[in-house]
Amino acid sequence: MTKPHPPFDPEIAAALVAVNEALPSSITPDLIGRLRELTAAGHTMSLAEIREHVDAEEVDGDGVPLLVLRPKGSDPAVPLPGMYFLHGGGMMAGTNRTGADWLLGWLAEIPMVVVSADYRLAPEHPHPAPVEDCYSGLAWVGNHTADLGIDPGRLLVAGGSAGGGLAAATALLARDRGGPALCGQLLVCPMIDDRASTPSSTELVGEGVWDSVSNATGWSALLGDAAGGPDVSPYAAPARATDLTGLPPAFVEVGSVETFRDEAVAYASRLWQAGGQAELHAWPGGCHGFDEVVPHAPISREARESRVNWLRRVLAE
Repeated sequence: MTKPHPPFDPEIAAALVAVNEALPSSITPDLIGRLRELTAAGHTMSLAEIREHVDAEEVDGDGVPLLVLRPKGSDPAVPLPGMYFLHGGGMMAGTNRTGADWLLGWLAEIPMVVVSADYRLAPEHPHPAPVEDCYSGLAWVGNHTADLGIDPGRLLVAGGSAGGGLAAATALLARDRGGPALCGQLLVCPMIDDRASTPSSTELVGEGVWDSVSNATGWSALLGDAAGGPDVSPYAAPARATDLTGLPPAFVEVGSVETFRDEAVAYASRLWQAGGQAELHAWPGGCHGFDEVVPHAPISREARESRVNWLRRVLAE
């Protein structure tokens, strides 16, 4: 039975028809390969394409492949703010070039050094492999800020969807393992709760982007039979963290018509309740990843501007 939910923005609703023809709303385990193909085709730029806009190099961060982006012609001897980026893909798809359109957009607005990590993917590499890769890459960046031309006092972590969840988890690990110090965490529609216990986590079945079936597939790939049970680590599902004190300021964004809505809103609220700072955006009519579904729609332009404005504030000297 279909559950009531807020209406999709009209432009988003129209665009979802084509999106769902390419990849069904409900991603079952047999569609993981298709998800990877479409992620590679539609959301992952080639290194050559990236280098048309910025200087880019691939480095080995203690076994984690890292892609380092900086403004063309910039001098590494002059430190810039740093962003450590984790791509989306439901924990099951993507590379360190996935989401490069976001990164190029941010770099066009804010001179900084961006390091994007190629973490291992589920189900071939279940928890804790992905998040340990993410933290290991961040630790490497923290130890090489001078070489990378990053101001260590202006380093933040960012990600969208699965990458948003991994960014939140990496911030928890950085706090609990003593660094690197982070000045912020940019969490765009983050995947942070495996329990499917909120109203929004079960509202969408067979519609939108990343419905409840897809979410179950992603969490099962990462956690196996432990998904939804009592013994899941907060480093796998940050919504399970009981202590949110001592975390860097957060930007938390979600659409009003997506599976992650309620858990993202709750996470921002709990950051406030723990004495932390968070900026929360719940975009009316937005589906998961709406600014990629309809990049030129007013709601998408506003969302992208909001991210850049927050980045400017957090990374200001």
